[in-house]
Amino acid sequence: MLFNSIEFAIFLPIATALFFLSPQPWRVRLLLTASCIFYMAFIPAYISILFVTITIDYVAGLYLERIEGHRRVVLLVVSIVSTCVVLGIFKYLNFLADSIASLAGVFGYQLPHTLAHIILPIGLSFHTFQSLSYVVEVYRGRQKAEHNFVVYATYVMFFPQLVAGPIERPQNLLHQFRERHTFEYEKVTSGLKRIAWGLFKKLVVADRLALYVNDVYGSPHAYNGLQLSLATLFFAYQIYCDFSGYSDIAIGTAQILGFRLMENFRTPYYSLSVSEFWRRWHISLSTWFKDYLYLPMGGSRVPTGRHILNLMVTFGVSGLWHGANWTYVVWGLLNGTYLVAGWLTRDWRDRLFASVGLYPHTVVRKAIMVGSTFLLTCLAWIVFRAENLNDAVYVVTHLLSGWNFQEIKTPQFLLRQLPVAVGAIIALEVGQLWWARATLPSALARVGLPGRWALYAAFVMLVVMFGVFRKTQFIYFQF
Repeated sequence: MLFNSIEFAIFLPIATALFFLSPQPWRVRLLLTASCIFYMAFIPAYISILFVTITIDYVAGLYLERIEGHRRVVLLVVSIVSTCVVLGIFKYLNFLADSIASLAGVFGYQLPHTLAHIILPIGLSFHTFQSLSYVVEVYRGRQKAEHNFVVYATYVMFFPQLVAGPIERPQNLLHQFRERHTFEYEKVTSGLKRIAWGLFKKLVVADRLALYVNDVYGSPHAYNGLQLSLATLFFAYQIYCDFSGYSDIAIGTAQILGFRLMENFRTPYYSLSVSEFWRRWHISLSTWFKDYLYLPMGGSRVPTGRHILNLMVTFGVSGLWHGANWTYVVWGLLNGTYLVAGWLTRDWRDRLFASVGLYPHTVVRKAIMVGSTFLLTCLAWIVFRAENLNDAVYVVTHLLSGWNFQEIKTPQFLLRQLPVAVGAIIALEVGQLWWARATLPSALARVGLPGRWALYAAFVMLVVMFGVFRKTQFIYFQF
């Protein structure tokens, strides 16, 4: 079920009303039922895949709490491998077969490229990682095993963040299903405002920009450098608003029900470095890879060569997590290269800035760092968005060529859609700056009741007039 659909607009009030009207012992079961209905709105049969991984890790958690010694390590490995095999079959089997067939072709052998037509279950990577984090935390002794299967299944399948996160740790979310949640007007209204902001990001900004981005990246060879550059800039905002918009709706939906989810984005395009960007972008996934892959490999507390390897492996795996395509792997390795280069040149850059009087607190230096970080991020997004590596190379090598306004092939978009797209981006930035200075609910609380309702009505009209209502799927659903 899509957040940007009439079905969800009907589903959420009904689920909320039933949740608060139900006796406390029934509420977890009701949430699990609602989550199953929410997920089955996509492809009903694939809910069985979720319950396979849920059962594996639920049983593993129980036994990890009981046994000792090397058997715990064996059980942990078996649990992780079993869960990852399920993910691998649905997400990477055809990718592996195609890659082997392509490699064989280089040596003159002809192999079939596709084993079978396998549809990736929506959000499989997200709930797989949430399930794995539970097993690892139980193994480390930081989380007690959950003995109630319904509670554990609800933790993995909680519908606000089931499909695209945030990827929650058991310490933050699991215990909330045993707490009593009462209907609180302030939480409900704050949650609705957060949902509205997320819908603005999705419908007005992301889906509006997608109209142009999809055309250009669908056939990049047909467009000149100006259009390629504009599409790349627009995609940076499209993917941010699409994904952070989903997170806003998820957090707001959970808040209505009385649950707390972690923040997943903190205005990442204002980052002063690529490393800071990854501390502010998709925080739940970045911290997941840090805690469960990067640090166990030794993190930065190892010799320089090993530290570089740890970074590259982490970002390479992160890229592969995003999709079964070499573009994602290269995108991940490119970001890893950014971090390695930034780490190795940090002292040199500090001395260079200091030699011209640009110290860390100066506005000019911050502007240079924000601009250069955003530029590097946009270049990486080209590889992420391109259909294949050949298209990515073409876009990168033609960004600065053919800036001829007379050869623009989409005058209708530039005349009719571009002002709306640019206006939406400006509105987004103003809203984010406002939110940074004072949270939106507290700011609105200082406005009189008539003024608040006038603002609400204006906001709704803005979304209705300029939103794109095509039930467009969120980008990260494919991951």
